[in-house]
Amino acid sequence: MQEKNTHFGYQEVSPEEKTEKVNAVFDSVASKYDVMNDVMSFGMHRIWKHQFAFLANVRTGFKVLDLAAGTADVSALLATKLADQGELTLCDLNLAMLEHGRAKLVDRGLLKNLHYVQAMAEDLPFRENYFDRVVIAFGLRNFTDKSQALQAIFRVLKPGGQLLILEFSKPHKWLRKAYDIYSFGFLPKMGKLVASDAGSYRYLAESIRKHPDQSTLHAMLESAGFQQCDYLDLHFGVVCIHRGYKLSA
Repeated sequence: MQEKNTHFGYQEVSPEEKTEKVNAVFDSVASKYDVMNDVMSFGMHRIWKHQFAFLANVRTGFKVLDLAAGTADVSALLATKLADQGELTLCDLNLAMLEHGRAKLVDRGLLKNLHYVQAMAEDLPFRENYFDRVVIAFGLRNFTDKSQALQAIFRVLKPGGQLLILEFSKPHKWLRKAYDIYSFGFLPKMGKLVASDAGSYRYLAESIRKHPDQSTLHAMLESAGFQQCDYLDLHFGVVCIHRGYKLSA
């Protein structure tokens, strides 16, 4: 049976095309990714990630998977909680992003018990029932098949383990018009100015609009087997933290 098409921003593409196009986007923006995060969010992404790391409640000895780890902002926060015990695995499809993330952790002296894996979220190369936490920060919307990825995550989590997702979401109604002007006007212009790449940041805006809203993603987590699911809107719904537990094997 032919695979169902998916979306790359507003384009309808095959799953293979989306994987290739997303990888090309991050090849293009990797060197300027951290700078653009500060520009795009006016520095707010740092606050969101700190709150996300706090809610993950990572403890010494945990095995943690940072999926779509990118340039390792969240990994850096979690590594300090693990200290010299436990295990932190950074996994990303894009090698350039992983390399930038590894360099950041090395610069900060975070060297122990870290693993780096290049892989797709839909086909995680890890044992069943292995991780205490799986975290995804601003990566889920880029996955080729979100439902398949959630099932893969459920498989590798331990019973009692938790998935946490930090992602752009659907802002409160009164904010949407201004948010559209920002997303489709400001973002591509700043992408061209700072990263010499307007197209990748136009894709960013489109990918946010195509991403499931809060209630839809909540239902997707439950369909994948997660229980006690909830979500927390930040910055009037511009971003959202989703949580779900794997309560049994």
